[in-house]
Amino acid sequence: MVFDLDLIKKLYGAMPGKVDAARKLVGKPLTLAEKILYAHLFETPTRAYERGKDYVDFAPDRVAMQDATAQMALLQFMTCGRDKVAVPSTVHCDHLIQAKTGATADLATAKDVNKEVYDFLASISNKYGIGFWKPGAGIIHQVVLENYAFPGGMMIGTDSHTPNAGGLGMVAIGVGGADAVDVMAGLAWELKMPKLIGVHLTGKLSGWSSAKDVILKVAGILTVKGGTGAIVEYFGEGADNLSATGKGTICNMGAEIGATCSVFAYDKKMADYLKATGREEVAALADGIRDYLRPDKEVYADPKKYYDQVIEINLDELEPYVNGPFTPDLAWPISKFAEAVKANNWPERLEVALIGSCTNSSYEDISRSASLAQQAIDKELKTKAEFTITPGSEQVRYTIEKDGFLKTFDQIGGVVLANACGPCIGQWARHIDDPNRKNSIITSFNRNFAKRNDGLASTHAFVASPELVTAFAIAGTLTFNPLTDKLKNEKGEMVMLDEPTGVELPPKGFSVEDAGYQAPAKDGKGLQVVVKADSQRLQLLAPFTPWEGSDLKGLKLLIKAKGKCTTDHISMAGPWLKFRGHLDNISNNMLIGAVNFFNEKTDSVKNELSGEYGPVPATARAYKAAGIGSVVVGDENYGEGSSREHAAMEPRHLGVRAIIVRSFARIHETNLKKQGMLALTFANKEDYDKVQEDDAVDITGLTTFAPGKPLTMVLNHKDGSKDQVTLNHTYNEQQIAWFKAGGALNVIRAEFAK
Repeated sequence: MVFDLDLIKKLYGAMPGKVDAARKLVGKPLTLAEKILYAHLFETPTRAYERGKDYVDFAPDRVAMQDATAQMALLQFMTCGRDKVAVPSTVHCDHLIQAKTGATADLATAKDVNKEVYDFLASISNKYGIGFWKPGAGIIHQVVLENYAFPGGMMIGTDSHTPNAGGLGMVAIGVGGADAVDVMAGLAWELKMPKLIGVHLTGKLSGWSSAKDVILKVAGILTVKGGTGAIVEYFGEGADNLSATGKGTICNMGAEIGATCSVFAYDKKMADYLKATGREEVAALADGIRDYLRPDKEVYADPKKYYDQVIEINLDELEPYVNGPFTPDLAWPISKFAEAVKANNWPERLEVALIGSCTNSSYEDISRSASLAQQAIDKELKTKAEFTITPGSEQVRYTIEKDGFLKTFDQIGGVVLANACGPCIGQWARHIDDPNRKNSIITSFNRNFAKRNDGLASTHAFVASPELVTAFAIAGTLTFNPLTDKLKNEKGEMVMLDEPTGVELPPKGFSVEDAGYQAPAKDGKGLQVVVKADSQRLQLLAPFTPWEGSDLKGLKLLIKAKGKCTTDHISMAGPWLKFRGHLDNISNNMLIGAVNFFNEKTDSVKNELSGEYGPVPATARAYKAAGIGSVVVGDENYGEGSSREHAAMEPRHLGVRAIIVRSFARIHETNLKKQGMLALTFANKEDYDKVQEDDAVDITGLTTFAPGKPLTMVLNHKDGSKDQVTLNHTYNEQQIAWFKAGGALNVIRAEFAK
């Protein structure tokens, strides 16, 4: 089944004319990202847009939502007055399945435990014309790559790893649910025109090096915030040499450098993947406009002239990398990793090795890992660490079982988990004797923040390619280098692992009995969506209250967060995922992972009403009950990581009026704006140090709130002294209207009510 064929034909028919017009408008040759962006403008442009400065309205081709974020997105959508989604949209049930014993039992448990949520998502999808992928169908990004992604397209998804679809030449951007509501309602989607980072790849991968090592190296170069506000465009012969799924891996983990998205140019590898996944017609259509799906020739000739930054990587020389612990940009080439483990006193013994996830669960990934598993069997080696495999989709799982890979993994003690996110997002019932004991795990996932995978602050999580993770599983120690070191087998012989081998696509083709797709009703007007009044999992939304029309006075400091504060710190996943459709219940996890600057503790802040220390959510609720607003102060790149809008909705729900930080991650800043919050930054970053624990906070200048015009924060200290601090913002006129209305959804409701 080919989805969206008419849509693709229409887009490709119009794309050459739109790109030619854009080239004239801009007055220079275009990169691929520019071609796709200008071909997806909501209205015909009258001028060139300035990168990093101009807000632009776009018309994405489709929307994708995973089950944890879809709940809140669709609870919002059902209030906006639409009978049906305006663009093709899908829901994918991948986040709520906990990895515990194995695929079959875990999936059965999830269907039972989450029945209320799955029934809600299935029924609301059916009513509003949304495609529904059932539990077990696979991880959203792998399923999108196999079914929906196409070269030159544009999509948004309510998950930060939506950029995975860039592996098939698509501009695919992670957003919050409110952004998805805009597009599903047929409205324009707003984005600041991204800057462009070009990554020029030369040479060809060989040996132990893989596509994962490209992004692990790039993460080390750009850091977790180096890609903020930019699209990363990979180009060159090295890019064309990578498989489509390898390209997807690189684009997927671009979220870890803060990039808006990443993208590759259309080439033969993409055409091969489209054909292998039953989309020959799409490949033929793309071949017909090939030059419009690649950067202009002049861009290749002189890239520094067209990108804001250019990074050069020679794949012939690329070493395998291991990144971590605790941050995905701490990059170690394998030749230096063992030394780093010893120097930093990280636990050398490897306890668990995990492969798969949305980042690395392709047929190519599994086949290369299976080649090492087969070597372990042939060379009489046993795995020294626990070893798990998470297939990305039912199609991949069925095919690798058919081709014998699952049997190979089973022979070395590998446990196959459900086709779901599982341990990657903390949905993992980890078996460990002492949860406080320092320990090490290694994954082929994308994130490794503290507590991310198993909820344990003591776990040191490292990220590498699936083949390197498999080698580490066999060795059982992080000081092992498979390129140079030997292992002792069951006979006491010293043996060495050969380089992994694999194939990009299954030689006998992909197979699947039930992919897990459920098409919506053609007309859902008469269908009902039921949410029980006493449900603990789902809660109908009430509109947030509009701004009162005055400056904000006497706000309490809820928390001054110290250091890294990701969306996992602000709204944890793991056991809290079950409340993603119930705003009040999930608000009980608000900022419980953030470190309080004043006592170096998590979930312990001073309640200014009682003078006692207590949990962050309870303190916020106390202020809200007393009719007092509060503020949160944060550090650099506040809100990095997942796209989860709950991290913005929870503070809004519990009476937080402003988030004031040194700098924001892109998606989180947008999510705050959408919910009618004030997302502000210190004009002078050192002013962060002026904020004291007992401060009463005023925010002034709101009655003349305007684009480009700073606001002022007055810190009223306990000793009677004051500090005035200038606060910058990036609000435009439309976003200021969201603030005044009490949120973007209130604006949409008002528009449809007319």
